[in-house]
Amino acid sequence: MAANIDDLANVLSLTKVSESGVSFAGKSLKLNTEEDAKQVTDEIDKCKSLQYLNMEGNTLGVDAAKAIGKSLEKHPEFKRALWKDMFTGRMKTEIPKALQFLGDGLVKAGSRLTELDMSDNAFGPIGVEGLASLIRSASCFALEELRLNNNGLGITGGKLLATALTDCYNQSKNQGKPLRLRVFIAGRNRLENEGAKALAEVFKMIGTLEEVAMPQNGIYHPGITALSEAFNNNKSLKILNLNDNTIGPKGAEALATALPNLQNLKEINFGDCLLKTKGATVLAKALKDKHENLEQLTLGFNEIRKEGGIAVVEALGNKPKLKNVILDGNQFGDDGCDEIKKNFAKIGKYDASLSLEEDEGDDDADEEEEEEEEEAEIESDDESTNVTFDQFIQNPTEDKFINLGHERKNFILKESKKGGDIVLKDFITVLMKVSSLYGSKREMVRNYALDVTESLYKELFNWAATKQNSPYVFNAIFVNLGLIKCEDKSFSPTWDCKACQNALKALKNNNCVPQTVKNILDVFFAHTENGECK
Repeated sequence: MAANIDDLANVLSLTKVSESGVSFAGKSLKLNTEEDAKQVTDEIDKCKSLQYLNMEGNTLGVDAAKAIGKSLEKHPEFKRALWKDMFTGRMKTEIPKALQFLGDGLVKAGSRLTELDMSDNAFGPIGVEGLASLIRSASCFALEELRLNNNGLGITGGKLLATALTDCYNQSKNQGKPLRLRVFIAGRNRLENEGAKALAEVFKMIGTLEEVAMPQNGIYHPGITALSEAFNNNKSLKILNLNDNTIGPKGAEALATALPNLQNLKEINFGDCLLKTKGATVLAKALKDKHENLEQLTLGFNEIRKEGGIAVVEALGNKPKLKNVILDGNQFGDDGCDEIKKNFAKIGKYDASLSLEEDEGDDDADEEEEEEEEEAEIESDDESTNVTFDQFIQNPTEDKFINLGHERKNFILKESKKGGDIVLKDFITVLMKVSSLYGSKREMVRNYALDVTESLYKELFNWAATKQNSPYVFNAIFVNLGLIKCEDKSFSPTWDCKACQNALKALKNNNCVPQTVKNILDVFFAHTENGECK
């Protein structure tokens, strides 16, 4: 009998009850009014146990969100709000109100969310204001997964989010069940150092994180250091992704102090973080002992030389679960790659793959020293500089762009609007000159240029929608990109049209680009060679 009971217990432990809910994912519905939303609300009302609602790939207006929020009030069992890519083409003033209505519905229902996914909604700091009341409410006291990838939060949005999460934690703790967030995703949000520091304080307080992904946020070593200190308090961390930030050797040293406390790590992604050889060596030393759960290590495109690559692979010999080591795009050279492969074979990882593609070969040591000096110059860049807006626009060099300081985006946005409003010809000139810097060979310059370009396009498209002159604006953009001819025969762009085209191509799938523009771009970009615009 005991054996039968044990067997039954095993079967029951493997049995998973499938969730019930409603999904309109990928339907491309444009829901403006309450009547438009009826097809959604009818399904919500019919669902006896609404545990999730998936609205990915649709677009909600304020009135439609109000109707859906009203239907959600009847479902206290609701757990998973899968609301990514849900506001395409919406005015930024609409989104906070829509989020408020949706959140109010959950609060009134008394629901307890375990997952909130608002990724790919470019609502910026103003959107966080609409989301904050939900996050700090009792409906988020049991939240386990928060996904805010590609929301354009910026420093201000990052701080607002941190404040809301702090309130949520404190209030839930007062009720005896403190917030136990496991997953935090916030890539491509321009959080920079200040946003990262604010969130680090939250991470330190929560202490239950298992996955943190914050790629492409313009974070330098001061922000990385703050995050590293917070990771010390999150010993269950399994996945850590800081790809495409500027960790550098200094940031690597900070992370190296945290790594010994993170023995549950399965995946580490520090790719494209300008680690250099010194940073890679420091991390290798920190990983050498233990870390027996490590499955994947990504350190690609970090300007690491042979010595750093060898140090990394030699540190991986005692990792029984290792599956992938990605060291693409570094500076090992042919001989260095061969030597690294031999060392990888020596540690006996026959079941693991080692990737060394797109190696950039050896550079002179003098050149590496110059690059490190350049990095230090960028890292010490001050918010107050001697470069004026006019000086930059008259001659938009990379150095002048960098020397505009960390607030360059807000500074350029403000200065590009005359009297607080847009003068189309002047604004597009600024837009093109900034986006032409996307053709830089320096990764940091390209990232900053794309960041500012995205904000400028967003401002322009919102203005065009308000003024109801979108076709005229779209035509002006394509003329200045060199994609169509200008009626003014004397017009000749003074910027790199190819770089400007590629910048817009990189932003094409972002919510800031209207569908009409995407459709037109698809026609132009269909005629490309090797992924580059002609």
